[in-house]
Amino acid sequence: MASAGGQMYPSGPAEGAGLAESLSLHGGSTEKLSSSAVNRILMEFLVYFGRAVFVFYPVYVTGYLGLSISWVLLCMVMVTWWKKNRQWKDVRIGTAIEFVDNETHLVHKELGNALQMASWVHFPDVEKVDWVNKVLEQAWPFFGMYMEKLLKENIQPAVRLSSPALKTFTFTKVHFGHKPLRITGMKAYTHEVDQREVILDMNICYEGDADIDAVVKEPITAGIKGLKLTGMLRVILEPLIGDAPLVGGVTFFFIRRPTLAINWTGATNLLDSPAFSSLSEETIMDIIASLMVLPNRMCVPLIDQVKVDQMRFPLPRGVVRVHLLEARDLVAKDTYMMGLVKGKSDPYATVRVGNRHFKSKTVKENLHPKWNEVYEFVVHEAPGQELEVELFDEDTDKDDFIGKYLLDLGEVKREKEMDQWFPLEGVQNGEVHLKLQWFALRTDPSQLMESPGGLACAMLAVYLDNASDLPKDHSEISEHHKHGKHAREARLTKRTAAPNSFVEFSVDNDVQKSKVVYASKDPVWEEGFTFFVHNIKTQQLTMQVKESEKKTQLGILNLPLNRLLNTSNMTLDQRFPLERSGANSQIKLKATLRVLTMEKPPPKIILNPPPQVKKQGSQTNQGDNVPESTPSAATSSSPAQSSNNNPAVKFSSAPRAADSQNGLNEDYLPQRRGSFLASDTNRSSPSTSNMRRFDSHSLLSENSIASSRFDLSDGAQYPEAIRNHQGSFGEIHLTVRYATLRKKLVVLVDACRNLFPCSENGTDSYVRLYLLPDQSWRHRKRTHVKKRTVNPVFNDKFEFDVSLQEVQTRKLDVAVKNNKMFHIRERKDIGMVMIDFSQLDLAKGITQWFELTLPGLKKSS
Repeated sequence: MASAGGQMYPSGPAEGAGLAESLSLHGGSTEKLSSSAVNRILMEFLVYFGRAVFVFYPVYVTGYLGLSISWVLLCMVMVTWWKKNRQWKDVRIGTAIEFVDNETHLVHKELGNALQMASWVHFPDVEKVDWVNKVLEQAWPFFGMYMEKLLKENIQPAVRLSSPALKTFTFTKVHFGHKPLRITGMKAYTHEVDQREVILDMNICYEGDADIDAVVKEPITAGIKGLKLTGMLRVILEPLIGDAPLVGGVTFFFIRRPTLAINWTGATNLLDSPAFSSLSEETIMDIIASLMVLPNRMCVPLIDQVKVDQMRFPLPRGVVRVHLLEARDLVAKDTYMMGLVKGKSDPYATVRVGNRHFKSKTVKENLHPKWNEVYEFVVHEAPGQELEVELFDEDTDKDDFIGKYLLDLGEVKREKEMDQWFPLEGVQNGEVHLKLQWFALRTDPSQLMESPGGLACAMLAVYLDNASDLPKDHSEISEHHKHGKHAREARLTKRTAAPNSFVEFSVDNDVQKSKVVYASKDPVWEEGFTFFVHNIKTQQLTMQVKESEKKTQLGILNLPLNRLLNTSNMTLDQRFPLERSGANSQIKLKATLRVLTMEKPPPKIILNPPPQVKKQGSQTNQGDNVPESTPSAATSSSPAQSSNNNPAVKFSSAPRAADSQNGLNEDYLPQRRGSFLASDTNRSSPSTSNMRRFDSHSLLSENSIASSRFDLSDGAQYPEAIRNHQGSFGEIHLTVRYATLRKKLVVLVDACRNLFPCSENGTDSYVRLYLLPDQSWRHRKRTHVKKRTVNPVFNDKFEFDVSLQEVQTRKLDVAVKNNKMFHIRERKDIGMVMIDFSQLDLAKGITQWFELTLPGLKKSS
């Protein structure tokens, strides 16, 4: 239930450059190739020619000297054997290193490919519920009896009324087999939701031996012999009450469309039937989606005080506004001249929440596209629903996949606003820049403000209940108006069949339709719809009741939206008379208007700032080396800067004070990995305190990659330039928070500023992280390298699998390092920060600039 804002931002010169390059490559003439492309082709040709000469020249020399050809063959065999052996060894070492660095991911991937593992194996917060499966196994025969009754008494009459070709449709056999439905994992939400409800997510899997036969029309038969259904079913128990049965009602639905595979029987006769020619798994899935895939729900009220309409169609949780800004470092998929020339990609993005999805514009020949498009989605369940962003390379035949990213909208609801780069999954490299805003739904008309750029300012929710005394068709309406007969008198004089009707809603260009109710003058729909409102004063809701086959109009109703502003709770729940319809024709619906309000992000927890001293002009004046800060960095750094009331860089006057503020206590210093405060005896001894202990179960052998066991520079002295440096070593901007739903510690390394320049061109820096006491190679996290700058912007995100109780007893060791060492025995550290999580509220998070220090080195005040 969403609409896309047509907001387009002006594109920069990079897009024009990409267009010119696109014209040069697609012009169809090699004369328009750029000089760099021609040079690259010539170099590849020369390399190929050189290899040919290198291979064939020994053969020529052998023949010229009259030697046996066996020598040439022997040399070729030896070279081939050496290359194969070297390649096999490189692959083995590379695989071992990859396994050590991504052990958890690779194990889960291999298990997922080899076996259909249960969800509790992959996710530690999902519980194994064998006792529920035992209950289902015991109750499965009775479930089959209930389904047989439901199919024959409810589904069979509905199928007969849906089409004249199905008037004799009959279920002849209904048996759901002996294999029950299984729940492969269950996750309970209690802390992230309202106190009067319990939410359960059940991963269900049904691979049953169901046997269902039906007769469409003699001799046409159809049937199902076995089906497979998998998906995640959400069950909501609400409201919790103080009397028996303690729960007011049960609501269950699929958050996403489940997967379905059916083994049909009677296929030959099935294809002969025009009524079943379009029947497939997709059609069955559409039926399931109309019943129990969001926003549709199935409800079972347990007490009389609970209203079914409120359970089936509650108000959404909120609205998320997605700004698809740009992407960078995408994978190049296009090639030219039979692969000799590597091109770029023509990327576009698809953005999806639930059943609503949108496609962005295509940016030609660009690996760093800028879209600047805005989309809006109604969120019914958060946490639960996910934002899915997929990127493709547009081609004439089939579009190539170049990455995707999934984000639980529960995080957006908690953070209120997120502006950052997200790494693309499924590809080697690539990131997408999104800005996400969460809007709450309010009933205060004073908060109504029209959004710029044609974006929504309010949301309209409509619950369509039923209609009464509808006319058969348009001819009955015309006859009634012509003769002035009362509807009851007309029914007495002529017996008419009931219409097949549906309702069409529209707010400007947004048109939505209800399901069709067959053969009823008093149809009951019980469906919900949502619309985005841009101007309440001028827009109106238009409802048309139509006949399904001829599309003729059976009634109409216009409801101005400004009428809802003056009602109680901005809601209208009543019967409305239909215009251009029967004299007593009415429609019952509930219309609710809600104002979109941007909530403020939760307050950031700021550590004690360092004492203010005189700022140094040489550090403040950043010169031309300052890169353009991204919006995410600017947004996240603003709270820390405002708290200091001074945007300039501030330094501490004493190294001990800086150490205490960074969480570096004296008890930890002697035990710190590679600490230069340790004694010379400890440095010279091969103790484990100066080495990173490697995992004994690693695939690496004892003799391969010895440097991976420990940092060769640990325990060595700092370069002379750093030892003689008087002043600050710079600052690092970090965001640390704990994701309660996923039980992960999230660390965002945003940027650094005013780093110590290790050369005339700046510093080639990266950031290394350890969650102490884990200091092995596989626990090491590091960013990519930013070259030749003292103000690098990383925007890298790292996650640690650890519980909240455990992380509060641990510390985060952060070090900024120089990628180019001065000497092999000199330390690479530029600055360090130690964060003690026992002093922080990780649930709320912290965003701050931390001053980099090097314990043991004094700096001037």
